[in-house]
Amino acid sequence: MVTYKGVPAPILCDFLSREQSRAVYAEGVEFHIGRIDMVANTGTYVDSPFHRYAGGKDLAALPLESLADLESVVVEARDRSGRAIDEGAFEGLDLAGKAVLVRTGWSDHWRTDRYFEGHPFLTQGAARLLAGAGAAFVGVDTYNIDDTADPTRPVHSILLGADIPICEHMTGLERLPAAGARFFAVPVKVRAFGTF
Repeated sequence: MVTYKGVPAPILCDFLSREQSRAVYAEGVEFHIGRIDMVANTGTYVDSPFHRYAGGKDLAALPLESLADLESVVVEARDRSGRAIDEGAFEGLDLAGKAVLVRTGWSDHWRTDRYFEGHPFLTQGAARLLAGAGAAFVGVDTYNIDDTADPTRPVHSILLGADIPICEHMTGLERLPAAGARFFAVPVKVRAFGTF
């Protein structure tokens, strides 16, 4: 699974195979212990403030209530013209304390070369609106929440600066109702790690 061009795919292998474990345990007892070597930004993942800011909360410091059992609001952005999703997409929505999930339809391109180029993204104005409205979490079904042609990454900067976790590369948002679903995105708690 390659999430970003140039970032290696994960390696999955045995750390201890069932065959090897037979030499360690009693007769008839065997276990498998797998090993995964991967870059944290693989597949669907959560960004914590530490991803952008050295002094920001890392994965271990994110409070559970910012990641689990959140009421969700799915923002429909599939029919918007252009790639930029501005604050107009969120106007009039009750976003306070909610997981705001932006459905662009871009996940239809997952595992194709098209996925990496010309993806939808949120604007700086949209990020300011989300932070100001008190969104608890923001997720997108696209390659990056920012325009990857802009090296300043304003959306990451604003949301993570406001302690709002971000989830990128989501899929299946078309199966969610517009409002009311409960949302959970709890990564492993790792100190000094920004993404998983």
